Amino acid sequence: MFILGKLVGWVASVEFLFALPLAIALVVLRSRPRLARSLLALLLLAVLALTFLPVGSLFLVPLEERFPRPAELPAEVAGIIVLGGSVNLPVSEDRRTVALNEAAERLTAAVALARHYPDAKLWFSGGTNRLQPGEAMEADEARVFFSEMGLGADRVVLEAAARTTYENAERLAAMARPTADGGAWLLVTSANHMPRSVGVFRKIGWPVIPYPVDYRTTGRFAIGEPRFIGELGNLDSALHEWVGLVAYRLLGYTDALLPAP
Repeated sequence: MFILGKLVGWVASVEFLFALPLAIALVVLRSRPRLARSLLALLLLAVLALTFLPVGSLFLVPLEERFPRPAELPAEVAGIIVLGGSVNLPVSEDRRTVALNEAAERLTAAVALARHYPDAKLWFSGGTNRLQPGEAMEADEARVFFSEMGLGADRVVLEAAARTTYENAERLAAMARPTADGGAWLLVTSANHMPRSVGVFRKIGWPVIPYPVDYRTTGRFAIGEPRFIGELGNLDSALHEWVGLVAYRLLGYTDALLPAP
């Protein structure tokens, strides 16, 4: 299932959607020049749209706005759940240092929350999502990062086997054994990833308070300066999450296509 998920994710990526028509155009350039020109023109239009219009944001904003950050934090929490996805494992492994990616705020926000709740533990889940994993797991890098930020081993619980969001929730639940009257749990992950994450935690019977971080958009649809790379990244993130939401609903990992607050 993990390998199938990776394959579906690659097919639904922006890279594939751009590469496929380009490859077809090059193959049929001599035999069907009109088709080749049409495909190349379509690619050019896509590039122009992503450069001058908030195309990626159009699909990403609904995900980021689905679960707002709580207006007031609870006085106490039973724990702070932090989902993996913020470490560049190949670079970290080769460079022997913690290399964070664009979702680094998952870890930095977790540290701030740990300081806000000095009696609460961080529950971090993250293994690797690589088809050919190396020696390092994301939880190993998180341990180093939290230690460098001044959080002792007694403040952090690590789960290093999960490869998917569903496995994050399932494995942490087996470790934490949350109860209905056990207090509030904060869930820290990227804003665009929050709907799918909340849906999974609800499905396994673990109510959480969403604490979204790592926003990629302003929350508005406005035509501003040309930003092809930015909108390309937004579109790629949005495609990943929308496909993930559909897949998780079909697999029964969530009770709703787009979980609501």
